[in-house]
Amino acid sequence: MDAPVIVVGAGPAGLMLAGELRLAGAPVVVLERLERRTGESRGLGFTTRTMETFDQRGILARFGDVERSTLGHFGGLPLDFGVLDGACQAAKTVPQSVTETHLEEWAAGLGADIRRGQEVLSVHDDGEGVDVEVRGPDGTRTLRTAWLVGCDGGRSTVRKAAGFDFPGTAATMEMFLADIRGIELKPRMIGETLPGGMVMVGPLPGGTTRIVVCERGRPPQRREGPPSFDEVAAAWQRLTGDDISAAEPVWVSAFGDAARQVTEYRRGRVLLAGDAAHIHLPAGGQGMNTGIQDAFNLGWKLAAVVRERAPLSLLDTYHTERHAVGRRLLMNTRAQGLLFLSGAEVQPLRDSLKELMAYEDVARHLAAMVTGLEIRYEVGTGSHPLLGRRMPHLELTGPDGPTSSTALLRPARGVLLDLADNPRLRRRAAAWAERVDTVTATPLGTAPDATTGTTALLIRPDGYVAWAAPGSHHDLPMALERWFGTP
Repeated sequence: MDAPVIVVGAGPAGLMLAGELRLAGAPVVVLERLERRTGESRGLGFTTRTMETFDQRGILARFGDVERSTLGHFGGLPLDFGVLDGACQAAKTVPQSVTETHLEEWAAGLGADIRRGQEVLSVHDDGEGVDVEVRGPDGTRTLRTAWLVGCDGGRSTVRKAAGFDFPGTAATMEMFLADIRGIELKPRMIGETLPGGMVMVGPLPGGTTRIVVCERGRPPQRREGPPSFDEVAAAWQRLTGDDISAAEPVWVSAFGDAARQVTEYRRGRVLLAGDAAHIHLPAGGQGMNTGIQDAFNLGWKLAAVVRERAPLSLLDTYHTERHAVGRRLLMNTRAQGLLFLSGAEVQPLRDSLKELMAYEDVARHLAAMVTGLEIRYEVGTGSHPLLGRRMPHLELTGPDGPTSSTALLRPARGVLLDLADNPRLRRRAAAWAERVDTVTATPLGTAPDATTGTTALLIRPDGYVAWAAPGSHHDLPMALERWFGTP
């Protein structure tokens, strides 16, 4: 084997996965077709769940002081994410290029072997391993790996070569995106619906402005490259009446509203994550964030299988858990597209939904959907409200002083949180000490309501609660064995 795991694609999902694998002790090679990062930034900012994820790995500090906000939208209708009690605020206007830079430095610092200028030509899974034909500066050669993960975007070579089914709907419209300088435009942060389409304007760091423009009734074009800025400026003028042709274009791109999802996230020894597994309208910037969460879910599981600390069945939970998330992602982005990009015929629907969003329960439901906080994985039956859900930030004090549930997850290991100083609990978990950290601690200050009366929590490396006491119907050893293998 050239490597136990090969990841194709050094975008946010691929780099997040590489770092997760290295944290868990699994060697990984990342193959990237481009010789250097483009500096282009289709994605901007992080959703609430990604902010928590980065914090749980200590990555968030690399970004310094980022602009945070609770203001968002659903299909162009304003939505206050502040209804999500106790959650991190989302980060705004962090270019994807910055995200990729920090993730690459983090993954490489952990020992990930990142190879640029390497184009994957073919993939063959023989059941015992995967042969990957790669063309690089030194010619073409074949690498062999036990596991191959395609994180190579919406046009994924890995997905096509490995024969994944990718059903869905083709694009019905085309939108332009441009980062420009040298012109002042009024902000339209969540977009503005106009008689002929939709426009959006938002400031970026360094005096750059991002615009998005969508004209209704103009079918998508088959393009070999990006559109010209003249096309973008002409569309902008038709919709707004304003002439922006004198602006300096920094980056221009086009995208559509195609919605597709693979039928399986794992096919033999090949897996997919991020845009390779699902494409959709980039409503609310969910695409990059969902890809990062795919990697966060897969990394510790794949590493456990590679290190023979878990059976292959653990990888089945990657598909089960993340395919359902991707399915809802496509549902909500298609709904937002209908609301945002349709004409006057849907105005009654917009008005009705706006009235409903004034109810806090409705606002909380939609906010949780687009931030990733609604996710609940199947981890076993029980009545505890945190079962299968992400662990909220909990300030703690223990034998070594102050800590938090967030800090305890930074080594990317399982955590058994003993909140009642229960020696019997600790004895029952002792056999898993190489894989799970048992921490006896007491909550500090005001704890989240969901933890009230809780005496113990088993938290997976991806921050989701796998067992809780009282409230889980499974016993602790059963839960430990399910997620961390036989000791």
